[in-house]
Amino acid sequence: MSIAVVTFPGSNCDRDCVHVLRNIVGATVQEVFHKETSLGSCSGVLLPGGFSYGDYLRAGALAKISPIMPAINEFADSGGPVLGICNGFQILCEVGLLPGALMLNRNLRFISRWVGLRVENTDTIFTKHLWQGQIVRMPIAHAEGNFTADITTISSIEANNQVVFRYAEPSRSDSPNGNPNGSTNAIAGLINRSGNVMGLMPHPDRASEEIVGSVDGLPLLSAFAEAALQSARVEFSS
Repeated sequence: MSIAVVTFPGSNCDRDCVHVLRNIVGATVQEVFHKETSLGSCSGVLLPGGFSYGDYLRAGALAKISPIMPAINEFADSGGPVLGICNGFQILCEVGLLPGALMLNRNLRFISRWVGLRVENTDTIFTKHLWQGQIVRMPIAHAEGNFTADITTISSIEANNQVVFRYAEPSRSDSPNGNPNGSTNAIAGLINRSGNVMGLMPHPDRASEEIVGSVDGLPLLSAFAEAALQSARVEFSS
């Protein structure tokens, strides 16, 4: 009954996620290396940010064929909660657990800054502690955060209320609508149709302690840990 934090070659936020889940949220954490083929007895999976395999081909494109990915796919297909942050979001899209793809930022540059996100959907296991329309602050740090999909997929995502976060602020000369990377419909995070797999480009793991300037990410990670615990209870009782 633990949360598996998966480390790929190039992951650089795995330790941040382990720290917040273990020491701030109080969850039991299992560290899993990408070469493993089993998730053990975990009840939640987190794919952290970073640069899996150096992002030399395309962010997440090589991670999707890591030895651990079949186990993650099986876990997600069984209904277990899976959260992908930044590079983890890119991996979830590459492997097909989430729709769409993350392309190069509109300005073709790496962007690292704090952004404001509007909460679009609180009817999920990840965002139940937030409120509709709430603006939360989290940092972004990515070169490929420009979410895109064909028009049919975008229409489906919107119609099924799968958008969880949209970029909202700050307005700047290079992002007048608060959308820093050019994402379609300012999408910053979304969830799958089944409601158990979510990805977002901003980092809740870097916004979960006052010492780093924001605790706005903590409700999301706490809700994720609660979902993992609930998943374990359901499995244990069945």
